[in-house]
Amino acid sequence: MSLKIKKNIPLIDQHDKNFMYGGKFGGNFIPETLKKPIDDLTKLFAKLRNDKRFLRERNHYFSSYVGAPTPFIKLENLSGNLGGAQIYAKVVSEANGGAHKIYNATVHCLIAKRAGKKYVVGDTGAGYAGKMLSMAAKKFGLKCKIFMGAKDIKRQRPNVEAIRKNGAEIVPVTTGSKTLVDAVSECMRYWVSNCDTTHMCVGSTVGPNIFIKICAWSTAQISRELIIQVKEEFGKIPNKLKLINCVGGGSSAAGFWNEFMDTHAEFIGVEAGGPRNSKLHAAPLTNGSKIGILHGAAQYVIQDKEGQISSTESISAGLDYPGISPLHCFLKDTKRAKYTSANDEDALKAYQLVSKLENISPSLEPSHAFAEAIRIAPKLKSSEVIIVNSCGDSLKDKDIIKQRLGTYQR
Repeated sequence: MSLKIKKNIPLIDQHDKNFMYGGKFGGNFIPETLKKPIDDLTKLFAKLRNDKRFLRERNHYFSSYVGAPTPFIKLENLSGNLGGAQIYAKVVSEANGGAHKIYNATVHCLIAKRAGKKYVVGDTGAGYAGKMLSMAAKKFGLKCKIFMGAKDIKRQRPNVEAIRKNGAEIVPVTTGSKTLVDAVSECMRYWVSNCDTTHMCVGSTVGPNIFIKICAWSTAQISRELIIQVKEEFGKIPNKLKLINCVGGGSSAAGFWNEFMDTHAEFIGVEAGGPRNSKLHAAPLTNGSKIGILHGAAQYVIQDKEGQISSTESISAGLDYPGISPLHCFLKDTKRAKYTSANDEDALKAYQLVSKLENISPSLEPSHAFAEAIRIAPKLKSSEVIIVNSCGDSLKDKDIIKQRLGTYQR
């Protein structure tokens, strides 16, 4: 049986009664102790997403606090340099805090307030989800705790400093690979013991179904803005339109594509291919990974022959994750989206070229998406349009870039 995307139904709602997409991705594979808090949160969100007062509140803070809408610009110099397709960027890094994670963090804090919780806890890899949750918690008067892998704490110093400046506590995770996958695990363990007083924010479209839904619903603000901006720029949705997004857990891509789901726009997701001369990567969709259970959901997971989670590697902390959102597994198997990967070296080259030619400086996550745009643009006609989601700013990566290239330019 071939899987199909249903029209006129939000992607996040295209699951069965067991919260499975296409009968095989997602679900709630959780311990009994989490069943009640997950059920309670599921019921609360179902109510809030149709609550006019809550929607007004969300829209107010997206505008006055996050800074919506973020810019949509043509990259004239990059397009001219490469030839071929016209390249545009949705500069989501202009949002308050410098990345798309602010949408999810803001909504989670609004939900926590409605639920009467005084504490929020979250995970982070690149530091963006943690930084944004600490910002939103400070804004709404909530106490905040962030779980972060010890390896990521070292390589994402600017965001670590920002989290601490916002008054949040960082809990270093020293188990496993000391990266995002372990931070999510430790964060969930903590929430199990503290769910009566604490609201958990999962930083991407991963985990039990309700966290996938909240994150994708919040981040869809990107495409709600973009579809209007595209129609203003072109008078319609261009006949040949490619929307290119980096994919780690998959939150920014889910938000970038959401409003275009029922259009003819082509979706291209770019995973982290890792170092050029290494077998290690963080690209489960493009490397034929099998389905496994990770963080409470069924998905394609990088694993060994025994089914244990394998090590991953990427220059980008935000893409360094062995799994992938069940939404993207579903989009891949329905063939609604195509997935490829870019290696560390190509991402660095893309960062250099875009920063040199344009007035934006993408972080290493969206630099993977720019690498794909740079690769395919010269092969396309000038009537074709590419839009890249520039969902993070390179400032957080300045130490890594300096180490790899000897200098940092922004």
